[in-house]
Amino acid sequence: MVNEVLAIEQYGDWFIMLVAGVLLAVWAYRAFYRWLHSPISVNRIKLGKGGAISSNDENVSLLERSGYTVSSGKHVIPIPIELNDVPLGNGTRMYIDYIAEKDDCTYVVKTARERMPIDWTASGVRDKLLVYSLLLPESSGVLFVDAKEGIIRKITFQLGD
Repeated sequence: MVNEVLAIEQYGDWFIMLVAGVLLAVWAYRAFYRWLHSPISVNRIKLGKGGAISSNDENVSLLERSGYTVSSGKHVIPIPIELNDVPLGNGTRMYIDYIAEKDDCTYVVKTARERMPIDWTASGVRDKLLVYSLLLPESSGVLFVDAKEGIIRKITFQLGD
């Protein structure tokens, strides 16, 4: 009788260890699978606090009059570039003018510049603004603000299917 109890306890311990091992292996597999299939840009680009927002900025005023909340100012994103495994100068930078929010959606904001006009064709918009949507895929789109003309254009890109 005592031997039977010891045998059951021994097999019970092994059974519990086996179940714990299987659960640990399943958890590790799922964590690895999620990491493997998550987009790399989501893990790489994290915006900081951003620059200060000027209270008399006409672009901010236009956004706020249209119901947007400007949550941060200018962001500078450094982009190192290599050519044939050699750094190409100091690389380059991308600038995001503002981050704005409306109706639980976050938007990247670019402002109009006289020296850098946008060709409002599909290819012109793609060439100038698609990179911001790809850079921050969690955003709902890009807002192009022209305070001189009083226009806010919301651009969204439908990638894939």
